[in-house]
Amino acid sequence: MNTETPRVFIAATRQNDGKTTVSLGLIAALQEHFPRIGYIKPVGQRFVEIEEQKIDEDTVLMDAVYPMNCPLVDMSPIAVEPDFTRKYLQGSNNEALVKRIQKAFDRVAWEKDFVLCEGSGHAGVGSVFDLSNAQVAKILGCKVIIVTQGGIGKPIDEVALNQALFEKEGVEIMGVMLNKVLPEKVDYIADFARRGLKRKGLELLGVLPYEQILGNPSVDLIREELHAELLNQPATLNTLVDDVIVGAMGAHNAMQFFKRGVLLITPGDREDILLAAGAATMPQSDDKMAGIVLTGGLRPNEAILKALQTLPIPVLLAKAESYQVASKVHNLTVKTRPNDAEKISVIRNLIAQNVNVKKIIDSL
Repeated sequence: MNTETPRVFIAATRQNDGKTTVSLGLIAALQEHFPRIGYIKPVGQRFVEIEEQKIDEDTVLMDAVYPMNCPLVDMSPIAVEPDFTRKYLQGSNNEALVKRIQKAFDRVAWEKDFVLCEGSGHAGVGSVFDLSNAQVAKILGCKVIIVTQGGIGKPIDEVALNQALFEKEGVEIMGVMLNKVLPEKVDYIADFARRGLKRKGLELLGVLPYEQILGNPSVDLIREELHAELLNQPATLNTLVDDVIVGAMGAHNAMQFFKRGVLLITPGDREDILLAAGAATMPQSDDKMAGIVLTGGLRPNEAILKALQTLPIPVLLAKAESYQVASKVHNLTVKTRPNDAEKISVIRNLIAQNVNVKKIIDSL
């Protein structure tokens, strides 16, 4: 296996701590020093099917943002399907999986100056089939950066747990990044986190302030989550949702909430609210709502439907009731997608301004 190309493994203390955000921004920052960068997610758990191949969704994102000139199947060699673990436990063949990862890495690293490897969850994820993040980092000969959420006590406790597993495998931890720290607490958190990590023999590589926009879902993501029908043809479905309002009040009282970035959730038979929302939505205005979700599978009458179909914002029809729809939207895990141009720009700036890239390069 290739042992020459510089590489780093991005791990985390848990799911959704920000590995993909860090990876996305770090590639842009490192391109100033390594023009040709490869990417691999050796073990993926959330995947999409592309040309009959199961490809991790983060791999699809990276290849769309930074064309890697490498087959997607090599950048995502192992996709953990629902029955993957059961099959492995029935007749494990760890050697074959290890070889698959190594060969995929070789192809990803071909003619590259650097390879970024992204893990999946905390250090122990994948242990059940003998491919934990710690084991994969060892297989690939990577040093590790651990991403954890902002704070002092809890993040350092969780980093220490992960540190033990990486050290058990003989994997060196390059440093730690704290993510989603309240902007007004960045300096305070950085000071004490640096002290706490130093006691564990670890470097603080960066503190990323919380950016609200990165947690805002697009209307298209909500449509997919709700399996909703699109009732009109707006210019875009990629508008970000800043706030959600359930239209359970009278139309007069609801109008004060028809603001920029708001997603209106209301039963499909609330004609008064729908007419008010339509009247408040000016095609050329920059203060339009993000969209409307009609609930309960209730399709408005023909006249109302025709009026909604002319709106410049997405109008969705969901089968679930309003409470269920609002709960799903609230609990949605928001992942950055290839067409989230505004988010990707924010992420690049976030890493460039708050991560010590020089220290990472020196540690290689």
